[in-house]
Amino acid sequence: MIADMSEMLSHDRPFRVAETHGILQRPEHRIIARSDDLGWTSIYASLQREQPYDADFDAVQDHLIVLHLDGPVGVRRRLGTHEERRIVPPGGLFILPGGANFGVQLEGELDSLHIYLRRELVQEVAEDLGINSGRADILPSLGEPDLLAERLALGVRDALVAGDDAAGVYADYLSRALAARLLREHGPASTRGETARGGLTAQQLRTATDFMEANLDRSISLPEMAFACGLSPTHFARRFKLAVGIPPHQRLMQLRVERAKRLLQGAMPIVEVALVCGFAHQEHLTGVFRRFTGMTPAGFRRAV
Repeated sequence: MIADMSEMLSHDRPFRVAETHGILQRPEHRIIARSDDLGWTSIYASLQREQPYDADFDAVQDHLIVLHLDGPVGVRRRLGTHEERRIVPPGGLFILPGGANFGVQLEGELDSLHIYLRRELVQEVAEDLGINSGRADILPSLGEPDLLAERLALGVRDALVAGDDAAGVYADYLSRALAARLLREHGPASTRGETARGGLTAQQLRTATDFMEANLDRSISLPEMAFACGLSPTHFARRFKLAVGIPPHQRLMQLRVERAKRLLQGAMPIVEVALVCGFAHQEHLTGVFRRFTGMTPAGFRRAV
């Protein structure tokens, strides 16, 4: 159980490009979107058009996952004395564990998504999965497909492009899901299948729901929800989905839409409804409301 909220959050810090290897700071690459100004702490993401290059990079402590969004393209990777070259198709993953110096030669232009996962996050997820800390590692990979990891990475891309508060909660959830996937499928064989099971208790579920409803008018982070239930963020996210059938961020959106429905039956202006329900602006409310109900807020108000 987490003893103190301030202690839990004391190690959180915005994850910025200066903490990455430097690939994303090369002047020939065209950055499309990056998470520097979004306040993300557990994950860093950047979407870009890369140009061919050949360079060596010093190690950083965090883990790197690169998803190839187009191609195929030739990639040559150097790890110590080992060099490997592959033609990587769209959907191929370049996985580099933290703490490794490496070199890379990109032989053609590439649309890519770079994702960095904090080492502390991966260790936390390993503990929650029941993986011995001595075996909580990620192995390097070049060009291998992983459909689930690809879908999770594309979810990170969508959150990056959306760039709102709710997307930050989603990215936090995805970072833990992606860490769990890498530990299970791209870690030492002895770590695979070592998982903890079980959903939230009835009291924990009531506590989580009450906390969400009491804070719908502001941005809520996954660690805050977890702390309310006395669980780590990874443990909470997994147990919540087992209990409810959907991740915490989706339930949070459901509750916001339900409150918006109630308020739209009165005379409150739609722009105020959006803010009271925790949406960044009226257009944000409209997009989420339409996705959940098939109607715009104004259309719903006319119907009722």
